[in-house]
Amino acid sequence: MNGLRSIMVKRVAAAKPLRSFVILSVVVAMSLAGGALRAQEIDAAQRIAAQVDELLRQAWEAGNIVAAPKADDAEFLRRVSLDLRGRIPPASEVRDFVADASVDKRARKIDELLSSPTFIVHYTNVWRAAMVPEADADQAVRFQLPGFEAWLRARIAENRDFSKIAVEMLTLPSPAQQMAAIPGDSIASPLVFYTAKEQDPARLTSAAARLFLGLRLDCAQCHDHPFDDWRQEQFWGLAAFFHEFEEEAAGSRDDEQTVQIAIPDVDRVVSARFLDGQTPDWSSGKPARAVLADWVTSPDNPYFAKATVNRLWAAMFGVGLVDPADDFGRNNPPSHPEILDLLASSFVEHGYDIKFILRVIANTHAYQLTSRLTDPSQEVPRTFARMPIRGMTPEQIFDSLAQAIGYRQPFDPEQPLNFNNDQVRQEFLETFAAEAGSVTDRETSILQALALMNGTLTVEATDLADSQTLAAVVDAPFLRPEERVDALYLSTLSRYPTEAEREYCLAYVSKPGPNGDSADRFADLFWALLNSNEFLLNH
Repeated sequence: MNGLRSIMVKRVAAAKPLRSFVILSVVVAMSLAGGALRAQEIDAAQRIAAQVDELLRQAWEAGNIVAAPKADDAEFLRRVSLDLRGRIPPASEVRDFVADASVDKRARKIDELLSSPTFIVHYTNVWRAAMVPEADADQAVRFQLPGFEAWLRARIAENRDFSKIAVEMLTLPSPAQQMAAIPGDSIASPLVFYTAKEQDPARLTSAAARLFLGLRLDCAQCHDHPFDDWRQEQFWGLAAFFHEFEEEAAGSRDDEQTVQIAIPDVDRVVSARFLDGQTPDWSSGKPARAVLADWVTSPDNPYFAKATVNRLWAAMFGVGLVDPADDFGRNNPPSHPEILDLLASSFVEHGYDIKFILRVIANTHAYQLTSRLTDPSQEVPRTFARMPIRGMTPEQIFDSLAQAIGYRQPFDPEQPLNFNNDQVRQEFLETFAAEAGSVTDRETSILQALALMNGTLTVEATDLADSQTLAAVVDAPFLRPEERVDALYLSTLSRYPTEAEREYCLAYVSKPGPNGDSADRFADLFWALLNSNEFLLNH
């Protein structure tokens, strides 16, 4: 719509007066309609957020839990900026937000961030990590990322219905023919999801079940699951839908649409069957994976909507309503089933709109609580009585560091976001590669700590000859020492220093450094802030 509106406005100048008036009226009407639609979505999201908060309040009351106070504006802005655009806010944005006295400024900031280009970049990172985790360790997979990220970025940019994204991935046409193309071809396609799993039906089944259903079926591949209800025959019944690839490669297909697969090392063949026990209806003549996609994304599917909203909740809180986020099962129930049901039904009702659910979560009172522990009853993260402190992803750390020091990454649109021609970024991400496990328990390794203390970015950022932020702060003749301290805190920790911190820092920078002035002292302060735990955590 924005592109159409732009074209219309350009043509107004060249049109005859009456035609100009008509066209301008249409443009204004489109703009008003778009604004009204956005307002309706925001109102709906805030109503559901209030329902989530009421369910949490009831749970806290029943459990004698005292919720933490609301986060202040600076803490909230840093958190929501990291969660929705993958980096800390600029210092100027923190100043403006803290100074803004509007009662609706948090809701407006959430909407602004969801509409920003950096949201697209960040959520391309989020979904790429979930969909193709092999890219972090496999160079061959990494080589094929440009086409995948171009495909994914375009869909996030238009806020495409997530069920349609799932259908596209599950029904990629003729993978065997696409494989014949030059490896690494940049055509926008989710092909790498299949090549990363070597088009193996078992690996694809495990990956698709985790991603779209929130189910860990891996154990059932070899034997009946010892701790859950999944059986080996169920796993291979689902894998039979992906067995179609082998038939396509051989140039054959069962005309009767009877899709089967042999269980390895077992003298048994199973037919394609959904996990809920239903037998597929082949009367539509659709390919097997299209039939599977219809079942996965059906509003009646008991897993798809819940798995997706739970993953989004985990991205915003660091811990899911079901945790781990891809481990729904009889022995791992949700902490708040009513909230999970509410978010899942809202997701379906609003057309599988990811931004809508993120808007709901960010507008909840629970999301906007402080991370400070103010009562022992808040210690368990899954009570959501305070915001859990989380380790940032490698991308968040690098992009936040780049924001703080003024580093500008060279960008090549033909290369994937995380593996492009920026050698500094690539080496940093490899050093900080996230290990499996909860983000609320993540620790910094010795190599990572050394990279932050003495790495290329930090050394240049704290060198007055090469620095951007530091040089701008130190060289500004109109800034008083306390304002310089404030600027460094705002650039790194996204807040003003406390009175005690300001007093300590002023006492330190007032002393002459090795060169006889205080510039080196400000460099020391900047280095200390960049290496602080507070900078490395989302809190």
